[in-house]
Amino acid sequence: MSCVRKVTEDLYWVGVNEKRLHLFENIHPIPRGVSYNSYLLMDDKTVLFDTVDWAGCREFLNNVKEVLNGRKLDYLVINHMEPDHAASMEEVLLRYPECKVISNEKAFMFMHQFGFHVEDRKEEVKEGDTKSFGKHTVTFVAAPMVHWPEAMVTFDTTNGVLFSADAFGTFGSLDGKLFADEVNFDRDWIDDARRYFCNIVGKYGPFVQLLLKKAGTVPIKMFCPLHGPVWRNDLGYYIDKHDKWSRYEPEEKGVLVLYASMYGNTEAAAQELASKLCDKGVTNVAMYDVSNTHVSYLVSEAFKYSHIVLASVTYNLGIYPVMYDFLHHLKALNFQKRTFGIIENGTWAIKSGTLMKEYIEEELKECTVLGAQVSVNSSADETNAPEFESLADAIVQSVQKLEL
Repeated sequence: MSCVRKVTEDLYWVGVNEKRLHLFENIHPIPRGVSYNSYLLMDDKTVLFDTVDWAGCREFLNNVKEVLNGRKLDYLVINHMEPDHAASMEEVLLRYPECKVISNEKAFMFMHQFGFHVEDRKEEVKEGDTKSFGKHTVTFVAAPMVHWPEAMVTFDTTNGVLFSADAFGTFGSLDGKLFADEVNFDRDWIDDARRYFCNIVGKYGPFVQLLLKKAGTVPIKMFCPLHGPVWRNDLGYYIDKHDKWSRYEPEEKGVLVLYASMYGNTEAAAQELASKLCDKGVTNVAMYDVSNTHVSYLVSEAFKYSHIVLASVTYNLGIYPVMYDFLHHLKALNFQKRTFGIIENGTWAIKSGTLMKEYIEEELKECTVLGAQVSVNSSADETNAPEFESLADAIVQSVQKLEL
């Protein structure tokens, strides 16, 4: 039994959906699963674009076999060597001994490192090279550090399809759907798309910008990514999202309130500030407990909102560990261009506010920490009221001034 879908004339999706895996890259939760996309072009020559993770190999091979319908496989194009896309290539080559492998120099080096020896079957390409398979001619375009150094994309000049590797991908199993216009993407998928981009590719924003500039020079009609749905309509919407994310510009004017609370008092302070913000007209407020929310979701929300409030208890004379971990993730992902507010708490030797401010100013690029700050001594009381007012007013004024 196989599961394939026609993408456009001569082109078929032969990928698989992964519903059993709990952690993508063994770190990011994927409660909605993920798809591993592979595409098969049926031209004078048959061409397979990338493979799938080892877990989906059997189903994938059945899909390829069905579409080939007795024909041999002539070429395997590897755009990205990460194992969730290349792990099944050896099985493909065993079954189709005449198949040639098309990729770039660094990808072939990675193949050797992973134990795939294709020296007698490789066809090396570089930036700007073209190849005709019959009706269809493709151009190979380097996409280094999106998000591995060997990554490339392949553009079919005949039908305008861009095989975009990990660019324009998202978490989420397709579950029968294939195209972005078959789902309510803005309602059901955009959060997973942002979380995928920010945590997987976010560090390499400048390289994504370079790829977007290259993409702007060719008449792309369709994105065929290695994860998530295929885009055939409204490409500008998705390009705009990736442009914002890769420039580290917020999507929305709003406030993300993150709290690290041991016994509920710091959480209460965060709730008090959120209430005042809403009273003053800033109602686009999201709040998360950093102890109970996986950091990949926190990072994604940080990329979304223009302003961030960090409310942290002091712990061992430092920042509460899960809050520090969140800040470390922001630094690792090259996060920048946000305005922060701070709430600190402690029963003795309150240090978290000073330390968070120092971290933001010293480790994050182009970020501002508002001068107004709330300092709670164990639990907030009426003496903190002016501080809450000052911080809320400062955030409101900053949000109102911002132009997106």
